[in-house]
Amino acid sequence: MKLALINAKTALSVVLFGALAGCATAQPPKELVDARAAYAQASTGEAKNMSPAALHDAKVALDGAEQKFNEKSDAPETRDLAYIATRKAQLAEVLAQTALAKRDNEAAQAKAQSDLRQSAQSAQSGLAAAQQDLASKNAQLESEKAARAEAEKKAKDALMKLAAANAVAVKDEPRGTVITVPANVLFASGKSDLLGGASARLQQVADALKNEPDRKITIEGHTDSQGSDDSNMQLSQRRAQTVQSFFVSQGVPADKVTATGVGESRPVADNASAEGRANNRRVEIIVDRSEPR
Repeated sequence: MKLALINAKTALSVVLFGALAGCATAQPPKELVDARAAYAQASTGEAKNMSPAALHDAKVALDGAEQKFNEKSDAPETRDLAYIATRKAQLAEVLAQTALAKRDNEAAQAKAQSDLRQSAQSAQSGLAAAQQDLASKNAQLESEKAARAEAEKKAKDALMKLAAANAVAVKDEPRGTVITVPANVLFASGKSDLLGGASARLQQVADALKNEPDRKITIEGHTDSQGSDDSNMQLSQRRAQTVQSFFVSQGVPADKVTATGVGESRPVADNASAEGRANNRRVEIIVDRSEPR
C-alpha cells in the first residue's frame, strides 16, 4: 500500500514537472517579440510626453497579447493582438513626432513674429538690414511650413499603414483622403449590421481617425445596380450610419462624422459583371485634408 502511494506521488510529480517544463520552454511568437520591442522604443522616446494616450492604448494592446500568450502560448489570437500592439506603438511615435513638429512650428512662428516687430521698431538703423532680416524670417517660416507638411505626411502614412493592415484601399483625391472598404467584409448581402470580424477591420482605422479631431470625416455607402433605386439608397444609408456609429463608439468626435447613402449612383466598375458589382459595393471614408478652421 505505501509503495503504491509513493509510486503514485512520483508519477504525479513527473507529470507536473513535464507540464511546467513545457510552459517554460514555450517561445513567444515573432509578432509578440516585435510588439514588445516597438512598445519599448515608443515608451522611451517622445511618445511618453507628447502622445501619452496613444502610448497607453499601445500598452493596453500589448498587455492583451501577453495575457493571451500566458493563457495559451500557441493561440493564433496572440499574433493578431501583438500585431495590433505593434501598430499602435508605431502610431504613438508618429503622433509624438507630429505634436513635436507642431510645437516647434508654433514656437518658431511666435519667435519670427516677435523678431519682425523688433525689426520694424529698429527700421531706422537701415532699410537694407531690415529687408534682409525680413527675408531671413520668411525663409524660416517656409522651412517650418515644410516641417509641418512633413508631419502631416507622417500622420497620413500611419493611417495608410493601419488601413493596409485591414486590406482596404487608401488614396488622395481632391475631396480628401479616401479609405475604401469592400462591403462584403463588413456586411452580409442585403444587410446593414456589421459581420463578426468587421469590427476588428474598422478598429485600427477608427483609432487613427480619432487622433485627427479637427478633420471632417464623411462616410459614404455605395451599392451595385441590383435591386430598385429606392432599396439601394436606403441600404447604402443604413450601412454608412452603421460605420458612423461604430467610429463614434470608438471615440471619433460625433460632430465631425457624417454618414450619407449614395446607392448605385456612383459606380467605379461595370455592373454587368460579378466582379464589377463587387467593386461597386463599398463604403468610402473621406478625411477632409483642407486646413482646419
